[in-house]
Amino acid sequence: EVNMAKRGVIIVAGGSGSRMQSALPKQFLMLGGMPVVARTINTFSEALPGAEIIVVLPEEHIALWENLRARFDVARHSIVAGGKERFHSVLNGINALSNEVEYIAVHDGVRAMATKKLIIRAMLAAEEHDAVIPVVDVVDSYRRVDGNESHLVPRAELRIVQTPQIFKAQTLRNAYSVAFCPAFTDDASVVEAAGGHITLVEGERTNIKLTTPEDMAYAEWLLTREQ
Repeated sequence: EVNMAKRGVIIVAGGSGSRMQSALPKQFLMLGGMPVVARTINTFSEALPGAEIIVVLPEEHIALWENLRARFDVARHSIVAGGKERFHSVLNGINALSNEVEYIAVHDGVRAMATKKLIIRAMLAAEEHDAVIPVVDVVDSYRRVDGNESHLVPRAELRIVQTPQIFKAQTLRNAYSVAFCPAFTDDASVVEAAGGHITLVEGERTNIKLTTPEDMAYAEWLLTREQ
């Protein structure tokens, strides 16, 4: 059972949907009868009752979302504009949370299939450790390309990183007080650069980033299977 500490959730929903081949950004596409990002918001709201939820959107999509969310049953959330890089978008999200927040979860808006179970499990782990990220084992084989050469990378050494990535609020706020650096690929890399230790928890195979039309079809299938 999750204790009563105040929690914040930053849902990063930047992204233009170029790979989705759709005019509508992918976070607004319909999945099981509601927009992708609405489904994401509601899952977090159910998993972490009373959490402050901030949705970070590109400036040019805010009016569209305001319009869209009015037509669906979406849990309470605030909207802030994103920045140039994901780093700046997360920073804007952090700054929009109240100071009472003790734990912050950062999640990709298009990972709409993350379950309540995963969110709660990661949050419980974050209460014991400072910084927690869900990962899954690699099933494919990988080769590292080096000029004309290529070398097999031992699969056992690799993990696929997912979100939500959950941190003690102070750890994340401190880590994000630095200038942006291109080596920052996710929140864990920012925290690690600030000297933080990252704890891995078991993710979910189905917690995919909805990036292509095939992903959407798979997600729809998962939803019908759940019902």
